[in-house]
Amino acid sequence: MAKIVVLGAGLGGVIAAYEIRKALRPEDDVTVINENAFYQFVPSNPWVLVGWREREDIVVDLVKPMKKRHIELVVGKAERVEPDQKRVRLAGGREVPYDYLVIATGPELAFDEIEGLGPLGHTQSVCHIDHAVQANKAFEAFCKDPGPVIVGAVQGASCFGPAYETLMIIETELRRRKIRDRVPMTYVTSEPYIGHLGLDGVGDTKSLLESELRERHIKWITNARVIKAEPGKMTVEELGDDGNVKQLHELPMKFSMMLPAFRGVDAVRGIDGLTNPRGFILTDKHQRNPKYPEVFGIGVCIAIPPIGKTPVPVGVPKTGFMIESMVTATAENLGQIVRGKAPTHEATWNAICLADFGDKGVAFVAQPQIPPRNVNWSGSGGWVHTAKVGFEKYFIGKVKAGKSETFYENAVLGLIKTHKIKAD
Repeated sequence: MAKIVVLGAGLGGVIAAYEIRKALRPEDDVTVINENAFYQFVPSNPWVLVGWREREDIVVDLVKPMKKRHIELVVGKAERVEPDQKRVRLAGGREVPYDYLVIATGPELAFDEIEGLGPLGHTQSVCHIDHAVQANKAFEAFCKDPGPVIVGAVQGASCFGPAYETLMIIETELRRRKIRDRVPMTYVTSEPYIGHLGLDGVGDTKSLLESELRERHIKWITNARVIKAEPGKMTVEELGDDGNVKQLHELPMKFSMMLPAFRGVDAVRGIDGLTNPRGFILTDKHQRNPKYPEVFGIGVCIAIPPIGKTPVPVGVPKTGFMIESMVTATAENLGQIVRGKAPTHEATWNAICLADFGDKGVAFVAQPQIPPRNVNWSGSGGWVHTAKVGFEKYFIGKVKAGKSETFYENAVLGLIKTHKIKAD
């Protein structure tokens, strides 16, 4: 019998638990460790910010679906992963041993790296449901006395899609409330150009997103390094292509949502051979750690080098479908390993992204996500908003049902020739 522990129950961790359970032998055990007993559909958080969703709409109690799939759910905060002892130590002293560990913690949000950043400072966040609920309260107060809005992503950020989504969704909601004319808006980003997305663009995202910003009368600052946020003001350095300061901006703000940089969580950060200096999990082509091959890493918590040099540090995003491809590769490899075989499966890291703007949106397909690519497509239209709403309902339904995929999902992916596992 093998004991597999999944650390984290976000997008990657929950689906990993379901897929791993299916790939293993009946006698093998699967345990999930998570700080909370619920799953949150993070892509819907920008809708929570403007009041289009409530907390209960996008949160799923994991107790029933985990029990249904014969997966043990341990609710508690991981204090330290101890790979030499093959165990996870929880706050409070409990130790959870494992034969194989799948780390799917997601990131720690590095708000503290910039003065005044984050929900405890002077900007809002959509990285967690609690942040989004707080941001909604701040947004409602703002709408009673509107003024300048700043949305974006700071230096070292690696998740730009939600910044564009939040920006456009706020703009759409302000128009619906008939107060858009009272709100100057600025997009502040570490990207070297609009539509870079941490991926050097996908298809024509540069033109598509620049066009959206112009159409909506939103100004932007790229190559931006945020110095500090304070009541009513954000200080931003705009760098030139040579990395020197081109202009210092002191931007007025009445409301702001800025995505922070990420780093690895405390439970793994600083473990030699397991993580890079930033605390992200080192993995090989089979999602295994080179020093500790019984440890796998999936999702936002793994280390991926930046795509090229940029004046301001820009990370690489780990998008939903890309993470699901890591999950499938990991599950299939664990299935082989417990049966005495060598792992052979590699994730494609293909990406399908739907960026909702409230009334329309931008979509892209990148195969693989990191260039050079076999497929490099982007498009826009009202259909993207409809598709994003449909995907939200579909994915939350999967989590509630304890399923990792369905026949219909596989049929659609087959039609667009987008796969999770590399062909032999």
